[in-house]
Amino acid sequence: MGSEAVVAGVELGGTKSIAVIGRGREILARYRVPTTTPGETLGALSRQLAAWRTEYRPRAIGIASFGPVSVREGVMLPTPKPHWAGADIVGPLAEGFGAVAFHTDVTGAALGEGRFGAGVGLSDFLYVTVGTGVGMGLIVGGRPVTGMMHPEAGHVRVRRSPGDDFAGACPFHGDCLEGLVSGPAIAARCGHGAHLLAADDPRWIYIADALGEAFATLFLTLSPARIIVGGGVGLGQPHLLDLVRARTLTALGGYLGYVDGGNIGERIVPAALGDEAGPLGTLVMAQDRIAAGPGAAG
Repeated sequence: MGSEAVVAGVELGGTKSIAVIGRGREILARYRVPTTTPGETLGALSRQLAAWRTEYRPRAIGIASFGPVSVREGVMLPTPKPHWAGADIVGPLAEGFGAVAFHTDVTGAALGEGRFGAGVGLSDFLYVTVGTGVGMGLIVGGRPVTGMMHPEAGHVRVRRSPGDDFAGACPFHGDCLEGLVSGPAIAARCGHGAHLLAADDPRWIYIADALGEAFATLFLTLSPARIIVGGGVGLGQPHLLDLVRARTLTALGGYLGYVDGGNIGERIVPAALGDEAGPLGTLVMAQDRIAAGPGAAG
């Protein structure tokens, strides 16, 4: 079975990258490097993967990368991270592997949560990370959704709270969702990081309002069974989710029968796997690639 095969995974992050070897949920070996230049980072990971191919003989590899990326072509799109724009991600890492799966790091984490965490038993859900940026992984029918590129709903515009005059911190859109609720946005708004903002600080209402507006829109447009929230801001502030749940209900105005005050705690939940969601997700990607058969697209 695909889930019992030994497989490899790589999670490329903006500051660090992790390679793993595993079987099912068990991680057999792990290797971590700082994310510097493509040559240094991908080279170090490729050498470790080559050694593991000899030792473990993994059947497939799952690669999940920070973005934006072209999921179809396996390359990095224009990005503010120096030297990475246009970099070939899949080529160096897939060498020697017969089966390869590639997607964003957020989608990898979503697949990890779906198989082993807060999405277990669900075929349709969203994973939202709120941290350095806002990223979303959409799972429908148990599979990640990709159109012309991966979902970028972190940059949707939301209705602003009355009295909130913060200009936003997104270099592209100013006060899009990411520009209002990400870690850098909170630091720009408050003059310090989210971890220094008291739980009863009224500025959390503005952040919860923006997330609640976005989540209401996502429930209305995509009808996910659950929105799973991860990331340093999403998981680092336990009081925030209760505020977001309340603001989501207000934004919905009682319109959706399946999202109400009685079950909102099951519709918007914290991620369960923490930092392990990404590495485990890359293993899920590889296992699913095996299960899909030799003719399936990566």
